[in-house]
Amino acid sequence: MNQTPNKPGQDGTSFTSNDFLKFLIPSLIGLMFFIVPVPTEDGFTIPVALLSNQLIDLIGGIVPTLAVIMMGISVLGSLWTYLAKPAFILERPHFNSLFNVTPFWFGMRVVGFIAGVMTLLVIGPEMITSEFTGGLLLYDLIPILFATFLFAGMLLPLLLNFGLLEFVGTMLIKVMRPLFKLPGRASLDSLASWVGDATIGILLTTKQYENGYYTKREAAVIATTFSVVSITFTIVILSYMELDAYFLQYYGAIVLSGIVAALIMPRIYPLSKKADTPYEETELKPEEPVPANVKMRTWALRQALLKSKSSKGAVATLKDGFQNVLDMWLGILPVVMAVGTIALVIAEYTPLFTILGKPFEPILMLLQVPEAEAAAQTMVVGFADMFLPAVLGSGIESELTRFVIATVSVTQLIFMSEVGGLLLGSKLPISFFDLVLIFLLRTFITLPIIVGIAHLVF
Repeated sequence: MNQTPNKPGQDGTSFTSNDFLKFLIPSLIGLMFFIVPVPTEDGFTIPVALLSNQLIDLIGGIVPTLAVIMMGISVLGSLWTYLAKPAFILERPHFNSLFNVTPFWFGMRVVGFIAGVMTLLVIGPEMITSEFTGGLLLYDLIPILFATFLFAGMLLPLLLNFGLLEFVGTMLIKVMRPLFKLPGRASLDSLASWVGDATIGILLTTKQYENGYYTKREAAVIATTFSVVSITFTIVILSYMELDAYFLQYYGAIVLSGIVAALIMPRIYPLSKKADTPYEETELKPEEPVPANVKMRTWALRQALLKSKSSKGAVATLKDGFQNVLDMWLGILPVVMAVGTIALVIAEYTPLFTILGKPFEPILMLLQVPEAEAAAQTMVVGFADMFLPAVLGSGIESELTRFVIATVSVTQLIFMSEVGGLLLGSKLPISFFDLVLIFLLRTFITLPIIVGIAHLVF
């Protein structure tokens, strides 16, 4: 059969079996890479993360050097663009967007590059180059991001360009809109985060925003509410806290408190006040409502086939993927290095987070959490890095308290050594002040729920 029959409510557009295959095959491959979990020695992960880990195992020793070179290219490209204004860059939208940045973001790139060079060559103050600050970023986090950006960037077009988001989005309009005030397609961003990694969710959200599928408000909500850490990383935290036997209770607490936060956060400041307008360099592509006389599944398939019909060939897909990788390597890596190093220096060498944690002492005491004084600073230090609460709280004797710390650190979502740096380095409409406020609000929303569950468990 060469044509799919037109359904009631369609506009007469016909689809060939080739259009259907263009939708089905790339979409299934994309789902396999980004969504479908595969077993490993350490548990479950997704193929994109597995490929990234294998690349790190293969060339991990030179990745920090490669990453610093990329940061240097980012700085030199931006400087050349500012001083010489070369037509080669300014007349090409992708290069212009990548290198023609504001003075603030140029400054962040410079700071990240300098921190990278100092850490790589071990020169300058120890507070920048130590294994707990710059070293943690350059040798532990940056290689993971470098490899993940490569594979995720190249493979993202499989999710974006061939109709999968249109199909999933249409099918879930009636869930995402009333509950979370989001388009249906946001469900796939969320799933990619939960099963895969927060980094992948943010990258997917950013590309959708830049392509006009999300408004500023929607993109900000998705990136800060649904871009959670992977199941694998939650297991690492739980093991570090010596609470492996409580995984089901632990992950259940994460899911329940995360859903409650996702219901509340889009309805309050600052996310509720973000403009429902598109990214400045594109036009909004709103979700089409399902006609009354057409079945949801039929309309979803039609939307997907319209997208696959308009998709370009393999060369254009590879070009999109390569541009994604360049955006991430040159635009995001130096910002993550800058923001993460600054945050970790503050956490390691100043009492700031201990002081900021003091107001949580009476709250934790009121909630009858044992060793409240020791636990209080872990409530805010996660803003610097998600693993720091586990490090600081691992010596606490109370299993209930360690359970609370492990769970809260995951549900806070915002940590500057990775997610925060990614968000600030992206084109998403999120400021540093937004991140601070969202972090605190999520903490206050999820803490009572998590403590309540902890009292039931212990």
